[in-house]
Amino acid sequence: MDSQNKEVKSTNFIRNIVNEDLSSGRYTVIKTRFPPEPNGYLHIGHAKSICLNFGTANDYDGYCNLRFDDTNPAKEDIVYVNSIKKDVEWLGFHWNGEVKFSSSYFDIFYQCAEELISKGLAYVCFLSSEETREYRGTLKKHGKNSPYRGTSIEENLALFKKMKAGKFKEGECVLRAKIDMSSSFMCMRDPTLYRIRFETHHQTKNRWCIYPMYDFAHCLGDAIEGITHSICTLEFQDNRRIYNWTLENIDKFNKNDRPHQYEFSRLNLEYATTSKRKLKLLIDNNYVNSWDDPRMPTISGLRRRGYTAASIRDFCERIGVSKANSLTDISILESSIRDDLNIIAPRSMAVINPIKLIIENYPEGKIESLQAPVHPQNKEMGTREIFFSREIYIDKNDFKEVAPNNKYKRLAINKEVRLRNSYVVKATHFDSDKDGNVQTVYCSYDSATLGKNPPDGRKVKGVIHFVESSKATSAEFRIYDRLFFESSPTTFDDLSSLINPNSLEIKNGFVEPSLSNTKAEIAYQFEREGYFCRDSKSDELVFNKTVGLRDTWNQ
Repeated sequence: MDSQNKEVKSTNFIRNIVNEDLSSGRYTVIKTRFPPEPNGYLHIGHAKSICLNFGTANDYDGYCNLRFDDTNPAKEDIVYVNSIKKDVEWLGFHWNGEVKFSSSYFDIFYQCAEELISKGLAYVCFLSSEETREYRGTLKKHGKNSPYRGTSIEENLALFKKMKAGKFKEGECVLRAKIDMSSSFMCMRDPTLYRIRFETHHQTKNRWCIYPMYDFAHCLGDAIEGITHSICTLEFQDNRRIYNWTLENIDKFNKNDRPHQYEFSRLNLEYATTSKRKLKLLIDNNYVNSWDDPRMPTISGLRRRGYTAASIRDFCERIGVSKANSLTDISILESSIRDDLNIIAPRSMAVINPIKLIIENYPEGKIESLQAPVHPQNKEMGTREIFFSREIYIDKNDFKEVAPNNKYKRLAINKEVRLRNSYVVKATHFDSDKDGNVQTVYCSYDSATLGKNPPDGRKVKGVIHFVESSKATSAEFRIYDRLFFESSPTTFDDLSSLINPNSLEIKNGFVEPSLSNTKAEIAYQFEREGYFCRDSKSDELVFNKTVGLRDTWNQ
C-alpha cells in the first residue's frame, strides 16, 4: 500500500511494529481505536492516547474507531459520552464511521461466554468477594480452586441463563474463566468474566442485568471491529494474557489477523493527577469547581484555560511514546502553548492591579485615538485602536516612589518611562491611602514623543502598559497556580494535604474596550502580563490566565 512509503513525522516502537506487520503481510489496513470508559471527563493522559491511536491510523491511511467501553453502568453517564466526543473532535480528530459502544455487542459477548462454558473454560462461582480474594492467593502463594470449579457444563449453562434472567442477587455469583489458579500472573487465576448489576444502562436501559468485565469485553470489541493494533497503557501489560487467552478460545476470533495488544507508558504530569477517581474526589471535596475547572488537567479544563488543540497535539509529539514510565515536566506543556500563542495570539493591554495615573499637563476632556499593532511580528494582522487621555490606569507594580537601582525600568518619582504605543511620561508625586497604599500617581508627558524618541536625545529605557480610564472596560482576572505543592501527587493516597490553597487568585482590573465583546476561549497576549482567554462559563467579562510569557517553573 502507498501508506507504507508515506513519510511519518516521527517514529516510535508502535510505528515500528506497524511497519513490520505491513511488510510481513499480517495486515493490509491499519485499524486502531480509542476506547474510553464513559465514567469521567478525558484528561491530558487521554490526549496522549488519542494522538497516538488516531495519529497512527492517519499516518498509515488507516482507520480509528471511537468506542465507549461501557460495561459498568453504575459509574457511567451519557454526560461523559457527550463530553468525550466533544473533546476528541476539538483535538482535531475524526473517528471512523459511527461512534461505537461495547454495549452494542452485549449479545455477541454473551454468546462468547456461552462458548467458553460449553468448552469447559468458564463456570459460575458463588464464592463471596472475600472468599474469592482468599482463594486467589498472593504473589508468593498459589491460589486454590473454587469449590464450584467442577460444576458440569450443562449446569453452568443453566446457571448463566439464570444470571441473565435476574434470578440471582447482586454479588451472589459471577461467571469466571477456568484458567490456572497456580499461575504466577494474578490476572490468570480464574478472572471474572461477568457480574450482576441491577442498574439502568445509558444505552441498553434495563435490558441486561449482567455485565461483562472490561478485560473480557475489550478484546472481543476489538475483534468484532477488526482492530489490528490494540494500544493501551502499561498497567494492562499483564492483562494482555487474558486478552490473548480469550481470543484464542473463541473460534471465530482465533485467527492470524486478530487484534494484538501493545502497551506504552501512561502520561504522568508534574503537579497533576491523571487518575479519574482522584480527579472526581477533587470535585466532590470542592477543591475545584468542576471537571472543566481551569486548574484541572482535563482536556475541557485546559481548553477553558486557553490551551489550543494544536498546542496539546504538539505537547504529545514532544514527549513521544515509550515503554518507560516517567514524570513529565510541566514546563514542556507550557512551552507548547506559549510557542503556539506567541504566533497566533493578538496583543492587547490589561491592567490587573490598577492604580490611576493623572497626566497633569495633558488637556482636560481630550481623548486621543491611537493605533497599535495587533501583533508586532505579523503586520498582516493589522492594527487596533487604543485611547489616551489625561487619566489612565497603570499596574501598581509598575510604580515605586524611589527607583531601587539604576537598572529599574519602571516608573518612579522623577523617572521617565514610555507608555506602550504612546508617550513618554515622568512621575512627579503621588497620593496614598491611610495604609500607605498608592492610589494615584501624578506625572507630566512629553507631547513630542508619540511613537518616537525624545527629540533632545535623552534615553528612555522603560516601557509600561496602560488602559485609558474613561473607555476602560472592567474585567475579572483569574490567575492560576499549581493545584498541588508536590510535583508527583499521584504517589500519595491522600491528596488533601497537598492542595495549594492559593491555586486561584482573583483580581479586578481593566482591559481595552475592544475586548468587551471578545469570544470565549480566544487567546490574547496581555502585553507584559501573559496569555489570557475569556472564560466560557461566565456571563461577566472574566479572563483566565493560560500561561505566563516565560517559563517560571524552574526559577
